[in-house]
Amino acid sequence: MCTKQAHLWSLLVLSVFHMGLGVSCISLGVLGIKQALWPQKSQTSFYTPVWSGVCFLVCGLCGILCAKKRTGPTMILFSACCICGFIGGILNVQFVRAMVKRANSLYSLHLSFLFLASLGILSCTLSTWLTCRLASSEQKRLFLERDLSLHHSVEMGEKVKAGELSRDFEI
Repeated sequence: MCTKQAHLWSLLVLSVFHMGLGVSCISLGVLGIKQALWPQKSQTSFYTPVWSGVCFLVCGLCGILCAKKRTGPTMILFSACCICGFIGGILNVQFVRAMVKRANSLYSLHLSFLFLASLGILSCTLSTWLTCRLASSEQKRLFLERDLSLHHSVEMGEKVKAGELSRDFEI
């Protein structure tokens, strides 16, 4: 069983991976747009890597924030960004697959789009799972803190009552 520290490091590594993936998708998407505009063709498959790259980049930034703060709202925000990145990756695969079926000279670029989108889908799935594990361990920690604090307050209450009873008997 992994420790909370291992979850945090895994989350940081995945977040940095998301950011690198986002930058790669955006740069390849811009390259693809330039390639598509050069022969005066409008192809939507070149715009989807840019949008999925933005989703992956935002997902990575939220992941770093989540690893730093570890509060409920940041974990929810990160999970939502992972889901958006997951959807963006699936849409990217769908649009690029439709373009690969057509005869095109940019087959290797389309293949790299598909590879990056597949990596993004996989990393978003892993990040969502990891965030759920981190939220579960954080919830257990908060429960134990609350339980220990309640136990401490009960003990203090018993000591105070015992002190009052001993004063009553001394008089």
